[in-house]
Amino acid sequence: MQRARLIALATAALLSLGLGQSRALAQISVTPAELEGVDVREQLNKPLPKDATFRDHNGKAVKLGDYFDGKRPVVLTLAYHSCKVVCSMVLGAEVEALKAQKWTLGDEYRAVTISIDPRDTPAIAEKKRRQMLALYGRSSRDWDFLVGDEANIKRVADAVGFKYRYDPRHDQYAHPATLMVVNPTGALSRYLYGLQFDPTDVRLGLLEASQGRSISTIEQAILYCYMYDPIGAKYVLAAKNVMRVGGAITVVLLGGFLFVMFRRERRKRKLERLLEQPVVDSTSTSRARASLPREV
Repeated sequence: MQRARLIALATAALLSLGLGQSRALAQISVTPAELEGVDVREQLNKPLPKDATFRDHNGKAVKLGDYFDGKRPVVLTLAYHSCKVVCSMVLGAEVEALKAQKWTLGDEYRAVTISIDPRDTPAIAEKKRRQMLALYGRSSRDWDFLVGDEANIKRVADAVGFKYRYDPRHDQYAHPATLMVVNPTGALSRYLYGLQFDPTDVRLGLLEASQGRSISTIEQAILYCYMYDPIGAKYVLAAKNVMRVGGAITVVLLGGFLFVMFRRERRKRKLERLLEQPVVDSTSTSRARASLPREV
């Protein structure tokens, strides 16, 4: 529910400041000054700033638009690499959810992680990238870690509604724990929240963001049976759609059964007609023909 989402966001933000989980939960009812403004304001279907410039984990100058090929959805996360608690937990949860997918990173989709700390360097980003790909274990491509200046970081964060805050006293960033799915053209499709991501939610988010590309008939049926619940921030079964799909399957199965039975009945009747025909003795017929007088 909405309260569960708020608790997840607040807990993540407090943990990012180094507070223990029990202490974090205890402070949710009273928002500390450090957490003022920390939130996610969803910008569904809004475009990302594709001209925002960064450096990738190899130090190469890139634009955000370079990662949208018009064919594959993108899993987007905002984190920073000196964060010892929440960022590692969020990226670790992302890895576990991606490992559970039938789709493979680099084939049907890609991932991008942008650091919100302008002090992070490509070398630091590459180290974190190697760690995440080692945990993933199925592919070593198309998960890009980007670093940049504060202006470009803020452009992306504002575009996705990711509200974070720097705490100079702890030298840390308070920020939400969220994973975003972006469609192949660079528009935001779905937000998922928390320190764990349900693999089913991630799968449905990717299917939804893919805009029908590379989706099998079965996957289309699965997506049709689910709808996103913005209050619970999860995908839930849509009862009406399930009934429609079930009804369609029933009609197809019943039609197939009747067709098979109809063909079987036709064959049976044909066989019965053949069996009812009189059997002609070929020997008697030959003798009868031989006894007939020949014409002169």
